[in-house]
Formats: sequence, C-alpha cells, structure tokens
Amino acid sequence: MTDCVHRDGARIAIEGRSCWRRPLARRVAFLVDGAAYFAAFAAAAERAQRSIFILAWDVNSGVRLRRDGDRGAATEALGDFLTSLLGERPDLHVNVLDWDFAMIYALERESLPVVGRAWTGHPRLHFQLDGTHPLGASHHQKVVVIDDALAFVGGLDLAACRWDTSEHAARDPRRVDPGYRAYPPFHDVQMMVDGDVAASLGELARTRWLRATGVRLPPVAPVGDPWPPGVAPAVVDVPVAIARTEPAWNGRAGVYEVEALFLDAIAAARRTIYLEMQYVTSSRMVDALAVRLGETDGPEVVIVLPRVCSGWLEEATMGTLRARLLRGLAAADRFRRLHLYHPVVPGLSPDQAVNVHAKVLVVDDDLVRIGSANASNRSLRLDTECDLVLEAEGKPDVRTAIAGVRDRLVGEHLGVAAADVAAARTRAAGSLTGAIEALRGRPRTLVPLDLPAPALPDEIAPDPSLLDPDQPVTRKGVLVELLVGELSSPPRGFVVRSIAVVVGVLALAVAWRWTPLGAWVGWAAGAVAPVRTSPLAALGVVLAFVAGGLLLVPATGLMVATTLVFGPRLGFAYALLGSLASALVGYGLGRVLARGTLRHLASRVLHAVNPRLARRVVRSVATGRLMPVAPFTVVNLLAGASGVDFPTFTLRTVVMLTAGTAMVTLLADRFADAVRRPGVATVASLLTMMVLLLLLAPLARRRHWGGGALG
Repeated sequence: MTDCVHRDGARIAIEGRSCWRRPLARRVAFLVDGAAYFAAFAAAAERAQRSIFILAWDVNSGVRLRRDGDRGAATEALGDFLTSLLGERPDLHVNVLDWDFAMIYALERESLPVVGRAWTGHPRLHFQLDGTHPLGASHHQKVVVIDDALAFVGGLDLAACRWDTSEHAARDPRRVDPGYRAYPPFHDVQMMVDGDVAASLGELARTRWLRATGVRLPPVAPVGDPWPPGVAPAVVDVPVAIARTEPAWNGRAGVYEVEALFLDAIAAARRTIYLEMQYVTSSRMVDALAVRLGETDGPEVVIVLPRVCSGWLEEATMGTLRARLLRGLAAADRFRRLHLYHPVVPGLSPDQAVNVHAKVLVVDDDLVRIGSANASNRSLRLDTECDLVLEAEGKPDVRTAIAGVRDRLVGEHLGVAAADVAAARTRAAGSLTGAIEALRGRPRTLVPLDLPAPALPDEIAPDPSLLDPDQPVTRKGVLVELLVGELSSPPRGFVVRSIAVVVGVLALAVAWRWTPLGAWVGWAAGAVAPVRTSPLAALGVVLAFVAGGLLLVPATGLMVATTLVFGPRLGFAYALLGSLASALVGYGLGRVLARGTLRHLASRVLHAVNPRLARRVVRSVATGRLMPVAPFTVVNLLAGASGVDFPTFTLRTVVMLTAGTAMVTLLADRFADAVRRPGVATVASLLTMMVLLLLLAPLARRRHWGGGALG
C-alpha cells in the first residue's frame, strides 16, 4: 500500500481509498481527556432538539458527566440526564447503539439487568445491543451525533473509568466509577465537529442502526446550534475526512480506509510521526514504520504508550504482542530515530500507571487523525472503527492548529504548556524528540518505555493471529478454542502442579484411611455393582451429567466421580456419554434462547457470584479450558447462541470430549490408586502419566487442532 505516496504536500486522505468522505466542518475542536469531553457532550446534549445518537463500544448509564466535590457527584448519572432531557423536549429522541459485547468483558461492564432498567425509563429512549458483525469482531466506533449538526469522534466512550482531567493527578477524589471506586489516571482525546461532516456521521449512525434493528431512521433537519459555548474552535471552515474500518461480512465488502490512511500517512511523513496509541500491534503498521526508520533521511518517530496494558486479559494478550513487535521495530532503527515513551505522574503506586487510551496520529504539521482505531490488526481489518482526519493542505492556520494539538498533548505529558513545547522545538531545529528530551526530568514527565524480555519463548508463545486477528474467526476455529483451549503449558507450571498433586495425594490418602471418605466411595461402588453394566446405570449417569451441567457442576468433577465408582473402563464410557449429552443439551438451549436473553441471564449470574470466582469463570470462558473450573455448560450455551452449526459442533465435541475424558479417566484412575495405596510406585505412576500428557498435548494441538481464537 505504498503506491500512493504524497511527500510533495498533496492530500493523503483520498475518497475511495483512505477515507469515505471529506465533508466541510464549520468548526473543529480538540477535547483532551474525559473531563473536557464529558462536559462538552453534556452542554451540547442540553441544546439538542431532535436527536441524540450514541454509537459505543461500551456505555454506562451511571457515569457522571460533570463532577465537583469529593465524590464527583454534582450532576445526575448519564441515564437520568438523558431521561430528564427527553422529559423537557417532546420532539427529542435518544438512540443508543452499544456493542453486544463478548462475555470476557462482562465483569468490566454495567450488568445487563441494570442496563435494562436504566435504558427503558422513557419511550423515546431507544437502547439496542448490536451484534451484527463477524464472529470474533466487535463494534468499536465511539461516535455521538446531535441533531445531525454536531458530532464527537475519538477514543472515548461515555463509560465507566474514562473520566479524568488533564492533570491526571495520582489521587483525584472525583476520578471514581459509578460505584465510587477509584481508578488510575486515564488519558484520551476526542474531536468535535459540526456542519456537513456531522450530517455524514449521522448517516453513518443511522446505517448502523438499520443493520442492527432493521428500522430505518430518517435524517434530522438541524434546529438551532448545539455547539457548546464554552469550547473555542481550533480551526473553522475546513474539510474533515471520515475514515472507517468495516469487516467483510454478510455479503458486504470490507472497508479498510483506516489502514490505507495510516500507511499512506506514514509513507508521506517528512520530519515527524507522532503517535499516541493504546496498542501498537499491527504488523503492517510496524513494517511501514520500520521502512521509514531504515531510510537515511526518514522522519523521527515518537510513540507515547501506556507503560502496561490495562487488566489481566490485555496484558496477557495485546501486551505480549506489543512487546514482541516493538522489539522488532527497535531493531530496525538504524539511525536512532525511534523514541518510545510512557507518561509518569508523581504519587502513583508501582503497580499503577497512566492509561494512555488515545488513538492519535500527527504527521509533521500537515495531518492529524483522531478516532477509535488503534494501531492493531483488529482495528485495521476486523472491528468497526471511525476516525476523523484534518489536513493542512498548505493552509497556515490549519498547520498551526495541527502543530498546536500535538504540542498540547506532548506538553500535558511533560507537565508544561504547549507554548513551551513549541519553543523547545524551535531551539531543537524543529525536532520533536529534541524538544521532549530538553523538557524531560520534571516530576511529571515522559519516560522511555522499557521493553521487557518475553514472558514465554517464541516457540510456545501464542500466535499473533490469536491475540490480534485481522480477519473474522471461523466457526471451526472458535469451537476448537472453546473446547480445547491451551493444551500446552510452561514447564514451571507443570512442576508446581506436580508438587500440588503429591501433596493432594498424601492429604487424600490420610482422609481415605482415617475419615469416612473411603467408606463412602466403597459404598457407592458396591451399590451400583449389581447394575453397573445395565443400561439403567448408563442412563442414570447421563441424567446426572445433564443435571450437573445445568447446575454448573464442573464436568471434570463428574468425570472423576464416575471413574471412582465404575472403574476406568466403564467410567470412561459413561462419562463420555454423559458429557456429550450435557453438551448437546447446553447447545440446544443456546440455540433456543434469544441471544439477548442468554447474555442477560449470564450477566446476572456473573455479577451475583463472588467476584474472584466470577473472574475465574470469565477467564475460563475466554480460554476455553475444561479443567479445573471451566463452565462446561456456559461454553456449550455460547456455542449454540453464537450460531455454530450443529454438525460441526457435534463432531468437534465428540473428538474433544473423547480426548478429554480419556485424559481425566486415566489421571483419576492413577490418582485413586495412589490414594488407596500411597507409595513410591503409585505416586511415580501418576506423575509419569502427567509427564506423558504434558509432552503429547502440544504435539496434538499442532498436528490436529490448528488455530482459532475467541474474539
């Protein structure tokens, strides 16, 4: 994608290639950080007459828009705020389109029962979850349109844990979530536009609504001026390009304008490429940057990133991939023009960091791009994204505005004014890196990003296509991940588990001999002895597995119990039949239940249980592990609800359950033998079996199961 290079100052955002449209904006403003955006949105919404349209990756009805005082509760929550506006304006409608999120994010979001109450309080407040995308994708656009006259686009959702001031103080009593729990500093950027570009964004929002609901909403004739009076525009009467990502799906061709824009902008840069990014995990973007860093006269590249990714899921996936790619980019930096930084504010504890959630690209003084798309494979190819692009095209006032927003962002991270950054650039002969290095060293500053050694060797590290896919996940692939998960594990984990097994064997051996445990198992085995080969016994086990599955009893525990009572051979057969029956029942329920209903019920369960246990459940759903606590029924329900076809589900379930049941049965039999007759021989036999399974599991995964990932 380097055939359209514009180093002569020509336009980069080209309709049909790197943007959708270039409508005129009467005014453009840059809103840095959540406090500025939330306040501007509230002021604009209070001027809305006909329509407020919200497209979101996440939205929270309890988030407070304006905050004062110790608890930041000066105004009502978002849901109540919108409801009150509807009560005052009889012609106003509010449409909220939220991503029908993946289950792995359930604990980070507002529970759906609460959403149901908050978003159904007024007949003209229309809330819809949008799952109309390929398997493994997400709707990541963050767009608000008011009366088709004013629009906000950027990296910020009206969600929990997004509000913060540009000071990013270590302890700000206003920076709390709807439950008044504090969270670390959060940095992001939004762009506000009006005029024709807002009308085009309204069209984009109505298209999304039509695809999600089947309801076609008419355009809105603007009435009045919703522009917040307290926000001064940075520039006026300029075209602003809209760039999108939309995956190919359901007969529609893919739209990859964001990717083309990124690559063409990188190729066009003459002196400076400035990026603020939550993720840098796109191999295409990293390769494009590496090419420019390898040129003798190439631009300097300054990237501001979070020190660590947010949460266990992101750090284990995107964080791993980010470190790997950035190490490769640093190796390509022949002329030392790559500079990676993360922001530091005084007073944060060692386990906290400023969450750089922004998605900003500034090229020289010629182009600024702000939107929802990260420099990730997902954002460039798989998820729906929306960015806005402002180009100078030789206009001095626009060049000044572009340089000003970049200097404003850099100055915020360094704890100085934008004018100080501009002056330092002048002293450094125009070098942004020279200015940063001259201004670094204050308590609030930018620090070079340390790239730690990989946690896992490349041979056993997760495949990048699993962590950050650039194409829809196939049904076959996602099912394999759901049912198999990661069969391999690092040796250290095996040693820890082996020690735990030995300790467990000794503890159970004591319990077997000096408690009623052994007698209970013996009684159960004796009770079924007369009918152990009878069809009634098999039916009883099958019914027990189905009932246990519906009650979320771990499948592994049922398999172990069956092995202890019926022995390894019959235990394997009965456990396999029972597990298969339970899987089919769960799959059938998932197909019968509406997707929204299933998500509603699952969310209630996840938010009702102990948080630590819930996180283990969510994590096991995300990885698909069967042992030791995977919610077998939830996995099957989700497979049915996700539309995995029945023949594929059945075939893969039989294959996976046969392997899994055999493994559990063998281990349970060896374990039982070690408990009944503890000694060197029995314990060694058990550990030998574990070693064999450890060695065979990665081979089985590479040779048979193939790739695939959860979204």
